[in-house]
Amino acid sequence: MLLASLLGALSALTALGAMGRVVLVWERVVGRPQAIVEEMPGPETGPVCPLDARYVDEQPERLPPDTLAAWQRLRAAAGEDGVQLCLNDGKRSRDQQARQFAEAVERFGDAELASRYVLQPDESMHVVGIAVDVQPLASAAWVERNGSAFGWCRRYENEPWHFEYDPAYLTSGCPALLPSATGS
Repeated sequence: MLLASLLGALSALTALGAMGRVVLVWERVVGRPQAIVEEMPGPETGPVCPLDARYVDEQPERLPPDTLAAWQRLRAAAGEDGVQLCLNDGKRSRDQQARQFAEAVERFGDAELASRYVLQPDESMHVVGIAVDVQPLASAAWVERNGSAFGWCRRYENEPWHFEYDPAYLTSGCPALLPSATGS
């Protein structure tokens, strides 16, 4: 039975790899799982954030295991401080990211301006599964002050809600903020 399960899993990975849906990382990169299933979708929505009905509070289960565990530790610590975090946006598939980018192009009028807020699928850490958007902004401010102790850092000046997980942040601290997702 175990052998059949292993062969089935190997066949599935082979098929996904042939379709370009699985990227195997042969050199271990801190904070990235060895096999990234980029087509694994995140939730399209979630229950209403109890702190602010403009946002949702997605279920985080589609985050990679190390990122999920770090999110759970962060959320528990925030709760101990009386702060509730709503996961407004977490894991996205390449298709979800492409739709969000297209919507941003429509909203902002061109791809260059849109990319300051939403990246193409090949560039987004939401697709990799290490980025989360925290709402409301008061909760995001708590993460900015306390998140590096749990491996979470804000990355962009223009997105006070966007945080990325990397265990290296535990020892090195957070890198300097970029002006936007494009770096400009």
